[in-house]
Formats: sequence, structure tokens, C-alpha cells
Amino acid sequence: MPATPLIAYAHVGKSFDNGRVVAVDDVSLDVAEGEFLAVVGGSGSGKTTLLRLANRLIEADRGQIAVEGEDVSRVDPILLRRRIGYVFQSGGLFPHLTVAGNIGITPRLLGWPQAEISARVDELLDLVRLDRAQHRDRLPHELSGGQRQRVGVARALAAKPRIVLMDEPFGALDPLTRDALGDDYRTLHRELGLTTVMITHDMTEALLLADRVAVMRGGRLLALGSAAELARNTDGYVGELLRTPRRQAERLGALLPRDGTA
Repeated sequence: MPATPLIAYAHVGKSFDNGRVVAVDDVSLDVAEGEFLAVVGGSGSGKTTLLRLANRLIEADRGQIAVEGEDVSRVDPILLRRRIGYVFQSGGLFPHLTVAGNIGITPRLLGWPQAEISARVDELLDLVRLDRAQHRDRLPHELSGGQRQRVGVARALAAKPRIVLMDEPFGALDPLTRDALGDDYRTLHRELGLTTVMITHDMTEALLLADRVAVMRGGRLLALGSAAELARNTDGYVGELLRTPRRQAERLGALLPRDGTA
């Protein structure tokens, strides 16, 4: 692991409702350059708050967060967000902008020349496997859920960030689309040398896509490690989370023919 992690949380805390609700409780966590980290936990575990603290969509109450070696509290939050890609659960596209307009919005705000923005939009449509001629001028409501998420990923990558934050990016999609898009994003992550933090409630998705998985519960970081390391963890909640994919795999193994034919 490099000396300076790309994202570093040190004793970070965040409360809401005048301190009555502790969303993130003394979390320390390093994300290495090039790493794909999934953060897993139930509703109210603090995982989305943890993600949003990194780009100052939410401000931390305690502790320190560094991105690319800089304390985020000393960086202009708007400039910080423009250099970190962010993928929302439902795509989060601007409904009145075309696909090209959505993808090109951050480069436009950064003052890129129009010709450069246009070339980048075409490059990204190819990267996320959307036909340029068919999709460039469409509005979000004319797209399927999977297409909207692909545009959301393209928009997050538009200004060539080193870091991408993803909040349940594939959760609202049907299983086939979700699987295909997860695989495609993992390939992009590797080929573009990205550092990705993905929030998910799906342990199977986390184990299949990520290098390491962080397990959150009640605002605290319970466990952190690879699939093999989590399997050795003795915490009851971590074991419970791992039992679901195992059980599903066993049930599928019993139901499907063993010679691989359908």
C-alpha cells in the first residue's frame, strides 16, 4: 500500500439531530490508489454518510478526511466535487439536459473548450457501451434504467477524476442489467486506474466487485478485508452477512444441473 492513501479517514464522526443520532462513530479507514472498496451495511449503518463526507456533501463533526493528501476541510467543496466522480443511485441526471449535456456538464463548468467536451462525450459513450448516434441527443426520460446508469457513470468520469464515489449505483436495476453494468464498471475501474468507493447493501455484489469490503453497523466500522479475510472474521454480524451469498450459492447449486446446461 502506498505511503499516502488516496482517501484517508482518521477518527471521523458525524451526528445529526443535535447530536442525538450518531451516523458515523470514530471511523478510521484508508483507501489505496487503484483500490476498489465496497462499503456494506444495513439501513442506518452510516455507509452513505461516510461516502458523502469525502466530497463534503456532508461536513464531518470530528476527525479528519484527506483526499489525495489534502485535508478536505481546507479545500473549496465545489472544486473538490469537480475532481471526484460521483454516481447516484438512480443516475441523478438533469432531466432537461440531453445525454451529451449531462455527460459534459463538469467539463463545461471547468471551462473546457466545446470541441474538447464534444470529443470527450463521444469517447465516454463508447466506454460505457452506448451508441453515440442513438443516445447523444436523447433526454433521460427516453432511456431505460440501465442506460441512465451508464450515462451516470460516463458523467462521473467526464473530467478524468482519479476517484469515483458510487452510492448504490446498480441497486434499482434488474438482475441481468445490474450484473452486466457491474462487470463493465469493474473493467473501466481497472483500465482507467481509478480508485472507487462503492456503497451497497448487497454482500454478493460487494464480494464479486471489490478488492476489499468494509462492513458498517451503527455508525462503526466492524470489519475490513478481502473475501477470504472476512470469512475468517469472528464477528456474528459479519458472519450473518456472509451467510446469505453462501446460502444462495448452495441453493442454486442444488437446483441447477451440474454439467452446466440450462
